[in-house]
Amino acid sequence: MCLSTLYQSKNGLLETKAEYNNSKTMKSDYFIGLPQWKHPEWNRSLLQDPDQGDLEQYAASFNSVEGNTTFYGLPGEASVRRWMDGTPAGFRFCFKFPQSISHQGALRHVDAELGAFLDRLQPLAPKLGMLCLQLPSRFGPDHLPDLIRFLGELPAGLRYAVEVRHLAFFQRGDAEKRFNDALQAFGVNRVNFDTRALFANPQSDPITREALEQKPRLPLRVLATGDAPMLRFISPLDLQQGQRWLQPWINQMLQWIGEGKTPFIFMHTPSNGEAPELARWFAQQLQQRQPKLAAGFHDWNARKLVRRQPGLF
Repeated sequence: MCLSTLYQSKNGLLETKAEYNNSKTMKSDYFIGLPQWKHPEWNRSLLQDPDQGDLEQYAASFNSVEGNTTFYGLPGEASVRRWMDGTPAGFRFCFKFPQSISHQGALRHVDAELGAFLDRLQPLAPKLGMLCLQLPSRFGPDHLPDLIRFLGELPAGLRYAVEVRHLAFFQRGDAEKRFNDALQAFGVNRVNFDTRALFANPQSDPITREALEQKPRLPLRVLATGDAPMLRFISPLDLQQGQRWLQPWINQMLQWIGEGKTPFIFMHTPSNGEAPELARWFAQQLQQRQPKLAAGFHDWNARKLVRRQPGLF
């Protein structure tokens, strides 16, 4: 199945022209969020209402989220339905492909796993902002034919992003050119993964040390190979340092928006406890520069909390 065949579906994920148009239409100029929608440190800020579900409160402030849980396994059918019902129409989930596809399977002979993944997410089709393929560091230039074949088999009507960690894709040589050309040919977004601020401030506290061990230290690539460039930014615990490294990204995001692209922005910190504050700051900077932007963020300190029945999640 080819991405250029519009409205075509795989396993019934997108079956009609109306569904295709709904999935591709973006009601915001940009999407911003965090790697998760629940964290114990957010109960004093983002998640203030014990009578509302965590995702419902999260989605009242941010209009997107990284779905990292799907990397480790498929969510239950009931959970998927709750996620659909508990978020507004303009909210977008960006789920990762399972590691059984990207890591264990290395994109080979994974039709069954891919079909199960797409089938499980089918109820969320109108709210899928991006499906993200994170490839391991061992996935190098020799594997590019597997990536090209895999991308060609994905159903049309959805947005996709690819994150690579092999150094050959960051050396501005033939391997990187072939990789970028393949993404551009399919309209797939290359993830802009910015860890510079974290490694420029290598503090000795346990939380930062763990982050330094787990996060890849790779050169930054700033480019849009598709119409929805994605930024994953990792800040140190010192948010002022994070903001300093984020400053150039403000102009870049506004440039992409001006070109008709729809950026996706996800903020991380070593524990993610401070991530909402960093994302709020960045969204405020965008809005100050371009007040007419269709906002991707609503300040939790300014919004009115609406009491609802408990037990959504």
